[in-house]
Amino acid sequence: MAAHIATAMKPKNNNSNSNNNSNCCSNGYSSDVSNGSDNNSPSPPPSPPKPRLTPSLSQCRRRLRSKTKSFVRRENLGSGLNFRRNLRYLLLLPLLYISGLLMCVGPFSGFWGYASVPGSVYRSYENFQRLWDDIRLDNSSALQLSSVWKYKRRVKVQKPCSNSTARNHFSMYRTSIMESPGSSGYLIVDANGGLNQQRSAICNAVAVAGLLNAILVIPRFELNSVWRDPSQFGDIYDEEHFINNLKGYVNVVRELPEALMEIYDQNISNIPNFRVQAWATVNYYLGVVLPILRDQRVIRIAPFANRLTMNVPSHIQLLRCITNYKALKFSPPISSLAEKLVSRMIERSSMTGGKYVSVHLRFEQDMVAFSCCVYEGGEAEKLKMDSFREQEWKGKFKRKDGVIVPALNRIEGKCPLTPVEVGLMLRGMGFDNNTSIYIASGKIYQAEKHLAPLREMFPLLYTKESLATPDELAPFEIFMKLECPAASLRLA
Repeated sequence: MAAHIATAMKPKNNNSNSNNNSNCCSNGYSSDVSNGSDNNSPSPPPSPPKPRLTPSLSQCRRRLRSKTKSFVRRENLGSGLNFRRNLRYLLLLPLLYISGLLMCVGPFSGFWGYASVPGSVYRSYENFQRLWDDIRLDNSSALQLSSVWKYKRRVKVQKPCSNSTARNHFSMYRTSIMESPGSSGYLIVDANGGLNQQRSAICNAVAVAGLLNAILVIPRFELNSVWRDPSQFGDIYDEEHFINNLKGYVNVVRELPEALMEIYDQNISNIPNFRVQAWATVNYYLGVVLPILRDQRVIRIAPFANRLTMNVPSHIQLLRCITNYKALKFSPPISSLAEKLVSRMIERSSMTGGKYVSVHLRFEQDMVAFSCCVYEGGEAEKLKMDSFREQEWKGKFKRKDGVIVPALNRIEGKCPLTPVEVGLMLRGMGFDNNTSIYIASGKIYQAEKHLAPLREMFPLLYTKESLATPDELAPFEIFMKLECPAASLRLA
């Protein structure tokens, strides 16, 4: 009866006994059944229903999408931060590198007291004085010297320019380009630069004349502002040989017809100068230059250095080859003197079996100034070179986009070798002081000072002035007075 009353007094609950037991245990209260004790304490209030332990499929999907979006946001944020950090480093590292170089080898190095980077300062003359005793005593033995001369340069067999396919193609091309019998007009070019640049310009001029089916007037040489060399084509090359070897390819004349000269008051310089872009393509010449040439009958291109692309059809490249290897031949006076100089060098090189070394010292004043390198001349030399650069190149080296750091030029190997550096290099290669040296160049910058150590290392030092007689040099006196490097090259 008591049990029935106790049961009746318990609060009603719709949940099953298992759920009640589970809820009680989960809330930290002991179950009467589980511990089997007679506990008369009142039961705690029922706990709120717990969420279902097994989520539905839609809940899982929502949770997955939420986690995925959160992960993607974190990844995007992290990658963005990493990209900005890396970009900052990419921009910062070059600035640090450049500033470090400027501090170490630039104008601020003296202010900060940093030691110069090895190779950034000219010290060759100091090294020569330090090593001179060893150089003087360490003369190559006969065995060592013979090993120096035994290596012979492999002379590549020159392939003939004559190519039947290219020749036939060129003949077909000339026939196709001619709208009417005869040429398209006359082409005049002003070659500029030194001897090598002039030679390259002549080869390109012949190629352009063939491309346009034009008659080429013997190229003129621009008066160089630095060398002031007045020589023209006939002073250096054999004109008759040039004209004859280009027959059948390009017609070459020495001057314009009288009718055209009258139009321009007998002065070629009055012909309007046509500016052609550097490395102009074949299509540019055919599409832009050719119509103007046909209309005006004469066209003048100045300057004419690097005015034709290297990539041209084979029948046009054939013209370059023929010009360089067949048509261009030194004039008789130059060829005759050159043969005499070579024979005399062989005679004076008896101790080495008639073998000698020919060196072109590219150490003229204009080369030193243009390189923007600093030697041992100090502030006086710097001021002199700055003045020379401004006089000859009119602000070229004062542009905002060009920063001149002489120490960097030296580290990068952009400075002309001085005579003492050439001498040290030759002695290091094994050439002893019995070796004959022929110097082929113009007036050396501060020659008395710079040539002295080279003469000490190689007493048998010769130039064109020491090999040729005054009478033999007389025809070239005008070029020698101007001390033109190009003239010196021609004599060598």
